[in-house]
Amino acid sequence: MANFLAFLMLVSFWVSFISGQNPGLEAPYRIHTLFSVECQNYFDWQTVGFMHSFKKAQQPGPVTRLLSCTEEEKKNYKGMDLAPTLEVPSMSRHPKTGDWYPAINKPAGIVHWLKHSKDAQSTDWVVILDADMILRGPIIPWELGAEKGHPVAAYYGYLIGCDNILAKMHTKHPELCDKVGGLLAMHIDDLRVLAPLWLSKTEEVREDRAHWGTNITGDIYGTGWISEMYGYSFGAAEAGLRHKINDNLMIYPGYTPQPGVEPILLHYGLPFSVGNWSFSKLEHHEDGIVYECGRLFPEPPYPREIKLMEPDPNKRRALFLNIECINTMNEGLLLQHARNGCPKPKWSKYLSFLKSKTFAKLTQPKLLTPPRMQTEVAKEVKEIDESIKPYPKIHTLFSTECTTYFDWQTVGLMHSFHLSSQPGNITRLLSCTDEDLKQYKGHDLAPTHYVPSMSRHPLTGDWYPAINKPAAVVHWLNHVNVDAEYIVILDADMILRGPITPWEFKAARGRPVSTPYEYLIGCDNELAKLHTRHPEACDKVGGVIIMHIDDLREFALLWLLKTEEVRADKAHYATNITGDIYESGWISEMYGYSFGAAEVMFSIYFLETRL
Repeated sequence: MANFLAFLMLVSFWVSFISGQNPGLEAPYRIHTLFSVECQNYFDWQTVGFMHSFKKAQQPGPVTRLLSCTEEEKKNYKGMDLAPTLEVPSMSRHPKTGDWYPAINKPAGIVHWLKHSKDAQSTDWVVILDADMILRGPIIPWELGAEKGHPVAAYYGYLIGCDNILAKMHTKHPELCDKVGGLLAMHIDDLRVLAPLWLSKTEEVREDRAHWGTNITGDIYGTGWISEMYGYSFGAAEAGLRHKINDNLMIYPGYTPQPGVEPILLHYGLPFSVGNWSFSKLEHHEDGIVYECGRLFPEPPYPREIKLMEPDPNKRRALFLNIECINTMNEGLLLQHARNGCPKPKWSKYLSFLKSKTFAKLTQPKLLTPPRMQTEVAKEVKEIDESIKPYPKIHTLFSTECTTYFDWQTVGLMHSFHLSSQPGNITRLLSCTDEDLKQYKGHDLAPTHYVPSMSRHPLTGDWYPAINKPAAVVHWLNHVNVDAEYIVILDADMILRGPITPWEFKAARGRPVSTPYEYLIGCDNELAKLHTRHPEACDKVGGVIIMHIDDLREFALLWLLKTEEVRADKAHYATNITGDIYESGWISEMYGYSFGAAEVMFSIYFLETRL
């Protein structure tokens, strides 16, 4: 019977996954998420980030902030509406011993919630997190493997007190002491047994000053600050709970995830950095950023900058997690400022990025990585004999005009093309007038396909040399017998440092690959709505394009037509609409590409480029 039920749950999971629903959300179990804070600005900005990520991650069920405040603190507190809240009597100053230890508010708040909240009476599973966490996907206890009597938790290896005299002194079952914390997912019945033990064991360990030493507890400060964490482990041991410990669900920004693992929780309890940029939560201890209109945490590097600074894919993935953490918090602050009644902030490149489809895609909810996939994904590529895998033919294109300006660029690109070992042939699409060709000296600089110039539009008389790029591609497709399966399109002012291939970047039919151009803000406003039937499919991309030849044949003429259309739309040249700092319509060709691709509904993947 148990196997049959497990089978039904598995079938239900995949049906919901295939149908586009979020797995776990329709199951007949009620989840409640809890996190504990105090009445301080320090916790308010954490609350804003937490709550914003909670909604983005589509975590099922309600959430409650356990807010521990003294009556004096509440008089001046401004953040009561930041989250669904249960006010909890503060135990920062212990009512009996006078000990100052704010961390005890976490188990004390949970005991209070169990006793006084109606939600506790209608909950099956509880997820307990810290305020300094960012959710990246739904945390579903039964999908993590949690069972009654077997909570799921993250591994905290530094809790060495589970292996020495500390555990022997504070629990009758030291053999059941688990080094866990951070993420906790457990059945409500287990929490009812555990919570009072968690609180009492925290008090007990906190009073054991003789054993606060780093060599006993692992606390680098030797001040008993992690007594609450031992209170949990010792209380769980007393309750007879055995944890299913998962070291892959949660990660500290700054750490590198295991290959094949997608963490669903970021815990920014430690300082982290990307290049010269860094963040530490302790530097913002008294920060009133929640209540200061227009102020955000310093912007981190952009994704494309990270792609340039780190060649190792897994280390690069770690850097992406770092910026995702702070960008999600800043996105939450922007929305909170709006709720506070702040005026709309002035446009900036960074604000445009936070509102972009690119950022939305990067931060869409992540699904739990199945354990089998975690162990196998790192090996799967090695199991394929790449030497016998047939690779498709590639042809590289770049567009120029009959000027010395493009000639020296052509020399550089061609030289780098040969050094890079780029497979396949290359063609320069040379757009020239008949008059230009009479004087032109650079015919032998590259394999060339000659194209009539459209710098001066033959119908409108508009001077716009950039239109030669899509016009030349259309001309080439209609005049050359192409035997390549994939086309790589570059600009002349580029230097190749290695091969650009469809198999490396997983390009496919219907799935071109390109590089992000975040300043194309017209994908997010009225420009896209005016010039494509599918503004939701508009991607801010360009520069490097890897595309299947069949896709290019379907798309090229649209690229040209949409370029003409955007170029003619002079009423929408403004910087705040297009992102063009010159307001001259000079990047119309780039929008022509994005809008044309949206018309054919390509799913464009971003290139992990080394350029």
